[in-house]
Amino acid sequence: MVRIQRLLPLLLVVALALAVVPGSAAADTRAGGTVVVAENETVDGLTAFGGTVVVHGTVDGDVTAFGGTVVVYGTVTGDVTALGGTVEVDDGGVVQGDLTAAGGAVTIAGRVGGDVNAAADTVTLTDTAAVAGTLSYDGELVSAPGATVGGGVVEGSGGFGPLPDIPTWAGTVSSIVSTLVVGALLVAVLPGFTDRVADAAVDAPGRSALSGLGFLVFVPITLILIAFTLIGIPVTILGFIAYAVLLTVGYVAGNYTLGRYILSIRDMENRWLALLVGVLLVAALDFAPLVGGLVQLVVFLLGVGALVLALLGAYRDRRDRRNDDADATPSNESPN
Repeated sequence: MVRIQRLLPLLLVVALALAVVPGSAAADTRAGGTVVVAENETVDGLTAFGGTVVVHGTVDGDVTAFGGTVVVYGTVTGDVTALGGTVEVDDGGVVQGDLTAAGGAVTIAGRVGGDVNAAADTVTLTDTAAVAGTLSYDGELVSAPGATVGGGVVEGSGGFGPLPDIPTWAGTVSSIVSTLVVGALLVAVLPGFTDRVADAAVDAPGRSALSGLGFLVFVPITLILIAFTLIGIPVTILGFIAYAVLLTVGYVAGNYTLGRYILSIRDMENRWLALLVGVLLVAALDFAPLVGGLVQLVVFLLGVGALVLALLGAYRDRRDRRNDDADATPSNESPN
């Protein structure tokens, strides 16, 4: 059976995509607390971050919710996509489109006009539940005798198709190849900058590790706080994308740094060989109990921290050059 945790990243990508496509630009976006659509209220789509979403009235469009609880007493003319928490469609509630949910529990007592794709601990259909399409679920299904599902029930896919188990060796090989590919791009496109990152990690390992830890912890907190402002939600989405990219590049840079340091002991300098040695050494040590995890953590923190320090240094150098150029520019004013 497919585990719910493996579906959450996929659902997050889908939900983020739904949040930024042009069709959702006109949707009402709210963050935190309890979002209530009153009985006589109609909104043109709704995207909510955190808290609880309660629909008594009508949502003319889609409902996309990140976290918390979603309860539909009224009508949603589009789809309902909910990531995290619980989802409930009351016996008088109507979802005219599809219902896609991943969370602790999904309860349907009303009507869903499309398909239900649910990855949850428990999926409950009461006597009054009516699903016009297919019910695809991962978790435990509790279905009352009066519940109807027009398109049939599919167990173990959550509506996203089967996800095969990947052998350990295949995952290791994939990790090595992907790290080498990213590292090769860094070395080929930005050789000088890649060396500066490695130098920062070797010259100041403690500072680099602390910088990496701070970046790892405080950036997500800052981005989440920014999301609680309406204008900050697009910034948060783009910020998390940049955050993921920097973490990936930082980890690769950490592998390169280790390989470069090993070669320096033998008085050898070769960027490509340093990359290969670092990646293979980290992959080999990963099989050692306790030591492997510690090495991965140290390489990760050093690489990310050194990358952050190198980027800040490059920004300061560029700013100083601009200031020097401005100071060196002759004045157009004529002396009196």
